Amino acid sequence: MRIICDAPGQTCNRLWTYVASVAQCVAERKKMAILFYDWTIEDFPNLLHCPFIYFPLYHKWYLERDNGWNNYKGLTWKVTHNKTWDKAFKFLGFKKGWLTMDDTRYLKQTKKELQHIFQPRKEITDKAELMVSNIRKDADLVIGVHIRHGDYKTFFDGRYYYTLEEFHQFMLKIQALYANKQVAFFISSNEAFPVDIFDGCKCYRFGKEPSGDILDLYTLSLCDRIIGPWSTYSRWASFIGEVPLSFIKSKDQSFTDKCFSIVTDFFHFKSGESTEEFWTQKLTD
Repeated sequence: MRIICDAPGQTCNRLWTYVASVAQCVAERKKMAILFYDWTIEDFPNLLHCPFIYFPLYHKWYLERDNGWNNYKGLTWKVTHNKTWDKAFKFLGFKKGWLTMDDTRYLKQTKKELQHIFQPRKEITDKAELMVSNIRKDADLVIGVHIRHGDYKTFFDGRYYYTLEEFHQFMLKIQALYANKQVAFFISSNEAFPVDIFDGCKCYRFGKEPSGDILDLYTLSLCDRIIGPWSTYSRWASFIGEVPLSFIKSKDQSFTDKCFSIVTDFFHFKSGESTEEFWTQKLTD
């Protein structure tokens, strides 16, 4: 049995650390365990209750009492950032899922099963599907726009941070690219702002405040194209929904239809381009 022992953290980082092992277990009919789950685990009931995946430390009664979730996060952070525990995990043969993401052997053949296992709960899928269905009533093409602010203002000195006005210009360029179609935009963001600031663009989002991460994530996976800065978030939406994605690489970026490609695994687009190329380039600047 494979046992994954990464620390819980950013949701899509965690999903990427699970997927190679889940695919292998589906293909080889093996079992696995995930020790330290992300706090959004209950948004993925098919994963939580999958017959061959075990969460031995998941106890709903404990998490929902008093300060259960915070206690869990504090304890798991200490365990997963401790050299003694790291040595123990290694001795026991436990795996860091982050180190398995280059294992692409089973992703293609198990894709349908993966899409089922990683499908969010029905309340989320119903709301997302209704949103996209309503957008499509007046649009030929739905473009998902991932606007990552918050921590991206300081992450690597703001290299992946774009202002709302810059996103507006990206969206106008997309409209010009697909000038023969009625284009609408679904906005996913961790920041509150009204969509009418994007003058001349037909935009939609879930309310004035940022919606749930998983709701936005699943809605992005239902779009026809996705644009956004380098992120495991939009990369997961592209992979699981098989939606062509274009990373925004510069403030003056232009777009062609060839800019968009489906993410086939953590490191690659279907076009053959590396999803890490831009990241690696920036690290060495």
